[in-house]
Amino acid sequence: MTSSELLQKYNVQAPRYTSYPTVPFWQKDPLKATDWISHVKTAFRKEPAISLYIHLPYCESMCTFCGCNKRITKNHKVEMPYIESLLKEWQLYLDIFDQKPVIKEIHLGGGTPTFFAPENLKHLIQGITKNANLAPDAELGFEVHPASTTYEHLETLYQLGFRRLSIGVQDFDNEILKIINRHQPYESIERVNRQARALGYTSINFDLVFGLPLQTPKHIKQTIARTNQLRPDRIAFYSYAHVPWVSPGQRAYAESDLPLGVDKRKLYELGCQLLVESGYQEIGMDHFALTSDPLFQAKQNGTLHRNFMGYTPVSTGLMIGLGASSISDSWTAFSQNEKRIESYQQMVKAGQFPILRGHELSTEDQYIRKHILRLMCQNETELTHCKLPAAVVEGILSELQAYEADGLITIDKKSIKVSDAGIPFIRNICMPFDQKLKQQPVKEKVFSQVV
Repeated sequence: MTSSELLQKYNVQAPRYTSYPTVPFWQKDPLKATDWISHVKTAFRKEPAISLYIHLPYCESMCTFCGCNKRITKNHKVEMPYIESLLKEWQLYLDIFDQKPVIKEIHLGGGTPTFFAPENLKHLIQGITKNANLAPDAELGFEVHPASTTYEHLETLYQLGFRRLSIGVQDFDNEILKIINRHQPYESIERVNRQARALGYTSINFDLVFGLPLQTPKHIKQTIARTNQLRPDRIAFYSYAHVPWVSPGQRAYAESDLPLGVDKRKLYELGCQLLVESGYQEIGMDHFALTSDPLFQAKQNGTLHRNFMGYTPVSTGLMIGLGASSISDSWTAFSQNEKRIESYQQMVKAGQFPILRGHELSTEDQYIRKHILRLMCQNETELTHCKLPAAVVEGILSELQAYEADGLITIDKKSIKVSDAGIPFIRNICMPFDQKLKQQPVKEKVFSQVV
């Protein structure tokens, strides 16, 4: 098949598999706090090393392309009350640990983490680490909007141990930035990149997006050229997900403004080609890195991991999400916090884990999760000695034959390897493993399109 024929066949709604089961297929009954605490304790006893994701949901303006959980406000008086809620939630976890946790990873996500004043971020991080031990090789990173990030932000977080940051670039063209309401001149991106390098940050990521309104191959060429001039260590080359039923801000432009189907696929292929020609190595779905970056090294040595934060070189048995809408993962269970900030804060103030929903993984869920992780991180998995029921294994292999016929994978006995042609369709290739999806087929407007 040609690439356009493959696109026509496989460009369907599909999960991004930051978890298995995916959130729409979590159990219907609410997860009880007592059950979540039990899963956390079990995971922590096995390994006191943890990862932390801290959701900082505030932004001063609405970027219309964004599908994240956020609150738009220019009122910075919200900062300290929210931080105090984060620290109270953290204390709930400290109270159930039987020893000091060892923090191997902290990621500040948003929203816009640099919405918060440097001194308030310092108060937050010091409050998190004062009753924990930072691992010597801990990975500390944060997301930045270049227009709101000051030298003081970079310096303060560097002094606290942060060495990694991710800059939301999206595209360098002013017309595209205007239509997505993203106000950031090239000079602001260059400044943040330069200042971070001078301070000693060792891993800088650029978030780039293809499929934005009005975007053409010319824009992709310009964006990759300017990116290459600044030479970040990592690049996340995301597909724009048009989900106006989730993010009403995306109704600010018409669907006719969007490159779709084959046109969007051409933007992806062009971007990938230019990145590889520039010396970046493809790590996994959407992600590229220089060979000097830990993400590439993790890919090479087989330790690359994927969770709700995306691809990471760090894997721990327990990932705790703090803040409104954050998701935690004990491997045997998931728990998501209340999405509404006020509800989240009220529950934490009352001394309750702010759980909105969750899922306890069955033994079968855990086995399937391992296979999907291997496909997403290593582009291969092995079903020879699989502990899944024989009927499930045979069903998976039967469905995968169509992907092999189209050249997206190879199957040797029960060993599955993804081909270069199959990497753009890795989400599709994971779907035959997804037993929840088979039991409850995708409804309209649940997942984004593959491309």
